[in-house]
Amino acid sequence: MSFSALMLIGAAIDLGLGWPAALFAQIGHPVTWLGRLISALETRLNRGTRARRLFTGGLTVGLVLLCATLPAMAIQAALPSGWPGLLLGGVLAWPLIALRSMHDHVAAVARPLAVGDLEAARQAVSMIVGRDPKRLDAAGIARAASESLAENSSDGIVAPLFWGAVAGLPGIAAYKAINTMDSMIGHRNARYEAFGKVAARLDDLVNLIPARLTGVLFALASGRQAPRALRVMLRDAGAHRSPNAGWPEAALAGGLGVRLSGPRIYDSGATDEPWLNPGAPDPTPADLTRALATYRRAMALMLLALLAIALH
Repeated sequence: MSFSALMLIGAAIDLGLGWPAALFAQIGHPVTWLGRLISALETRLNRGTRARRLFTGGLTVGLVLLCATLPAMAIQAALPSGWPGLLLGGVLAWPLIALRSMHDHVAAVARPLAVGDLEAARQAVSMIVGRDPKRLDAAGIARAASESLAENSSDGIVAPLFWGAVAGLPGIAAYKAINTMDSMIGHRNARYEAFGKVAARLDDLVNLIPARLTGVLFALASGRQAPRALRVMLRDAGAHRSPNAGWPEAALAGGLGVRLSGPRIYDSGATDEPWLNPGAPDPTPADLTRALATYRRAMALMLLALLAIALH
């Protein structure tokens, strides 16, 4: 079975349908199912000494991975051969790919921002970033949405498809389990620093290759600015607080000719992050629209690459 073809079918379904609200209302979403499991384990196991939290956090990672991958392995083994198996496998992979929802969430910010409706834009951007939206001006909104677009293109699209192309349904299921654990318990604070350390480090590991691939895709999708995007990515990605997020963010910053990252304010307080592509201007509402166009071209390149591998 061609895992690349299976992922391509799942991506095509997602492009056409997204994850319909009516379906979500009926059954939720696989990520929310994982979330309930992670939350239940964290509530019961995240207590005691730091050493105990490190152990129980690692145990949580193992249990969640088993719950995600063992059913996926069994299902993949039971799939029929040929096109029926590919189509059924693509349907099962579909919920774990976020091509359409990523675009829709950022477009929901870009539309009101383009006409100067800052309140609507702040409301929309609060759905995709953790920053205090009331503190964001037009440039801050455009910057936050652009950064989310770049980082989540890796986490929500390229990485799941990469691991799905490598290992099929178990690969994409394992990746989504790891990424969901990182988003829920992989925080550097008193509650999660020890308990979520294994999840956070594992997430860093499985995103090493996809994040860099995403950066290259964004650079190539920058057209005439591709050399500048590659140059900024190679120069500035390492300055980011994350070992992975800086690659697609720096590539997008270079392609657009704007600066990203930098200081930001969360509910918990301010952080003083270094700039990516320092010296460039802040992004404008028009730049966020350009970022979406770059995203569409980058994802098209990714799908063409999957098709080429599937046909090989």
